[in-house]
Amino acid sequence: MTAHTCPTEQTAAGRRQLRAVLICAVALSTAACTALGSSGPTTGRIVGSNTSSVQGANVQVIEVNDVIAMHLAHASAPVGFADTLGESAPVGTTINRGDEVGVAVWEAPPAVLFGMLGGSGVSTQTTIGTGRNTEISPQMVDDRGLISLPFVGTIRAAGLTPRQLEQEIRQRLLGIANQPQVMVGIVRNASANVTVVGEVSTSARVPLTARGERLLDILATVGGVRQQVDKITIQVTRDQTVATMPMDALIRDPRQNVRLRPDDIVTAIFQPFSFTSLGATGVNAEIPFEASGITLSQALGRINGLQDSRANPKGVFIFRWEDPSALQGAIPVGAPARADGKIPVIYRVNLSDPKTFFVAQNFPVKNRDVLYVSNAPGAELQKFVSILSQTAFSIIGITNGISGN
Repeated sequence: MTAHTCPTEQTAAGRRQLRAVLICAVALSTAACTALGSSGPTTGRIVGSNTSSVQGANVQVIEVNDVIAMHLAHASAPVGFADTLGESAPVGTTINRGDEVGVAVWEAPPAVLFGMLGGSGVSTQTTIGTGRNTEISPQMVDDRGLISLPFVGTIRAAGLTPRQLEQEIRQRLLGIANQPQVMVGIVRNASANVTVVGEVSTSARVPLTARGERLLDILATVGGVRQQVDKITIQVTRDQTVATMPMDALIRDPRQNVRLRPDDIVTAIFQPFSFTSLGATGVNAEIPFEASGITLSQALGRINGLQDSRANPKGVFIFRWEDPSALQGAIPVGAPARADGKIPVIYRVNLSDPKTFFVAQNFPVKNRDVLYVSNAPGAELQKFVSILSQTAFSIIGITNGISGN
């Protein structure tokens, strides 16, 4: 005789299975809620950094407004070469130690003095009326500032212009040469040079002349720079003064194309700048930008703005190691400082206020900044609802399956 299961017993067993499934589903959904992912800290946690610790000290959170943005823009603006180095006079034709000078003497007829010279180092040529033009091989000015010439002897050249040296030599030849005329020229300039190094086609020492070469003239002389102009920073070192400017800013402002001085050092530096975009932004990546810098509004454009479904427009933050001089004295007590003296600062920007977009056009983004956008409070709720919806559909499917059996 075959045993038959009562329908009531089948229903009770199905309910027990359904109850077990529901309990598991609730447990899974609860576990999922506690494990909701996040791209970073919330707005509240970042704002609370004023009372939290980084390296044992508080981190300052600064609300950005037009005053703060204008102050930072002014503080980060590069000081031009015209203001730092000033405008110099053209290099004169003064003879200095190490220079080589050429001397030519013309003696009126009958030329008897220099006509007796011969051999290496002296070139003589008879001119009309038996006058004689004599060219003496270039003479290097020694470490004492002296040169030595036939019939003249040792004479000081350093510190004199070619015209002054001509007069000195002529005075010494009067009485021993017949109406001598003297011409002096600098053959090789060894003292008035500019050194050019870095990302240039050819590193070299470039001589300066009385023309008064300017910065771009010198860079052109060595073949220009090897990288894109907007990626190059030009540094000029003069004695103890070091001045830097983006090269494209130098090109745009003729006033910054200053005249150089002897012994200046010009360095072309290839310095790619970048900031990092994180959180609820259109792009999470390291974003390069030009040496001349960009503003916050430009930075937001390059990362495709904020994600509409996730971003909290009140939670736009810039994490930066800031120069204390840019904070107008508002430095947290015991603020940790790096070896270069900079301290950690968090700038907060509220993009829900339309006026802030004008502020963003002045706020400068600096190299190695971190631009972070926090999630909106509703984004977490949306995740939770999504998980519940998926769980509910799974339960319905399971229930239908059990009922069908």
